[in-house]
Amino acid sequence: MPIWSDRNQGGEEMREKLSIVLAGVGGQGVLTAASILGKAAVKAGVNVLVSEVHGMAQRGGVVKCTVRMGNVHSALIARGTADVIVSTEPVEALRHIDKVNKDSIVITDINPVIPPSVIFDKIEYPDVDAVLNEIKKHCKLYSLDATELAKRAGDMIAKNIVLLGALSGLDILPFSHEILLETIVDTLPEAYKDINVKAFNFGREEIISKRDR
Repeated sequence: MPIWSDRNQGGEEMREKLSIVLAGVGGQGVLTAASILGKAAVKAGVNVLVSEVHGMAQRGGVVKCTVRMGNVHSALIARGTADVIVSTEPVEALRHIDKVNKDSIVITDINPVIPPSVIFDKIEYPDVDAVLNEIKKHCKLYSLDATELAKRAGDMIAKNIVLLGALSGLDILPFSHEILLETIVDTLPEAYKDINVKAFNFGREEIISKRDR
């Protein structure tokens, strides 16, 4: 993959552009996560484009956002060109598998969130292990219990922050994890600061431990 031509934190080799799909179900903080990534990039002086919402953002509806950083001119991510998919739910990760290639990475919570349409139409939700195995056929997969880690941090609502921490653990962002965490703290309510810091660190540590295996 191409590398970033410049990085002012640490000098690590990085991509000259990064394309991220964030997916999930309404009410799980997908839009908030996309906004935080965009703000962190701006804070770091990195060019960034964030897509508008695709799908229904209200609780229970399917949501997708794209975030592209670096030498990019559109927020759209073409088929097979996503570097990372971050999903709050396994089936939503699989739904966007056409965006990946063999070098892509998927990060997803292992806990299913069954949308109302599945319940109302009496559709059987796929087996989670089967979903994860299908994702593995296409790219690298990091699956984690983000819901449990958020609960351990103090509030299940922080699952999106766990996943941002996990993303930072890949060390492919064009800014430091400190900048991302600082942006989270600055963006979200002060009352949730301690929870969000714990959630972020739990997610980051989980991915780093998986990378080192």
